[in-house]
Amino acid sequence: MDAEGLVEVVLPGKVEPEGLRIRHGAVPSAGPGEVVIRMEATGVSFAEQQMRRGRYYDQPAFPFVPGYDLVGTVLSTGEGVEPDLAGTRVAALVKVGGWASHVVVDAADVVPVPDGIGAAEAETLVVNGITAWQMLHRKARVRAGHTVVVHGANGGVGSVLVQLAQAAGARVIGTASARHHDALRDRGVAPVDYRAHDVAAQIRELAPHGVDAVFDHVGGSGIVDSWRLLAPGGTLVSYGSASTRDDEGSKQMPVLKLLGRVWLWNALPNRRRAYFFNVWAGRALARNRFRSRLRADLTQVFAAFQRGEVSAQIAAQLPLTRIAEALRLAESGTVTGKVVLNP
Repeated sequence: MDAEGLVEVVLPGKVEPEGLRIRHGAVPSAGPGEVVIRMEATGVSFAEQQMRRGRYYDQPAFPFVPGYDLVGTVLSTGEGVEPDLAGTRVAALVKVGGWASHVVVDAADVVPVPDGIGAAEAETLVVNGITAWQMLHRKARVRAGHTVVVHGANGGVGSVLVQLAQAAGARVIGTASARHHDALRDRGVAPVDYRAHDVAAQIRELAPHGVDAVFDHVGGSGIVDSWRLLAPGGTLVSYGSASTRDDEGSKQMPVLKLLGRVWLWNALPNRRRAYFFNVWAGRALARNRFRSRLRADLTQVFAAFQRGEVSAQIAAQLPLTRIAEALRLAESGTVTGKVVLNP
């Protein structure tokens, strides 16, 4: 096995980024049906920013090792796993556990990374790519000629959504702070300043007849504006409650409120649809279907990257041991793309 041993980051409780701890141990071994991945790249997602505040709606009890996804090379395989998998580069969506030099994963949960895609590049596309692809194609079914609104168009999921929507032939209106507008215009996106008081009015000017889809990660009361922007036949996909990241009180409440609104809107006869998207939906009930869809969709995202339709935006790369700095950078709102962690 590896001489260097295991290095992992532990979240001990509700702490500032500097309160995360580095722990050393023995490299784990693979049980039946499992593989050990030697991590090459993991990253900071919005989920971990919520978790360190105790705000992610189904996070495990403290202490735990965060890390939503990872890319690496299969180091060893357990009983019942194709031995040929050893030595191949794979990606995995794990929700927690990715911030470690070695990670044990069910072999059925790994997705091969095509040759020619670097580990850090692939890492930027795992959770963001799957989320964007499934919302766009499985929920909103965006097609050529559609007009869509992407909130946070320069963000991790937002930037992938923009590119996949354009690849599908859609026109994109994107909200972002003013400093990102030139970059969005260069990409063919119509930018709107989300800090302005009349965001919905600005979008209506650009799309007077309504839009075919809105992708909203902000939640809170602004979700009502997103719903009202839809044209008949349009779809709202809500995929988070970023507006409540720094709130106190129940972490379930913002999500339950959103679910309540979505349920009510769908009960009304108005020819529009709303979804609350959770990348993990369906996993508990139909694990094999969940896995095959995830594998198919991430494979599509990697193919879109290889065709040049999606770019891998790496904001910065830092070693795992500099996690406090990486988390501060990701939370600062000053970077475009993903903060990637290397072993």
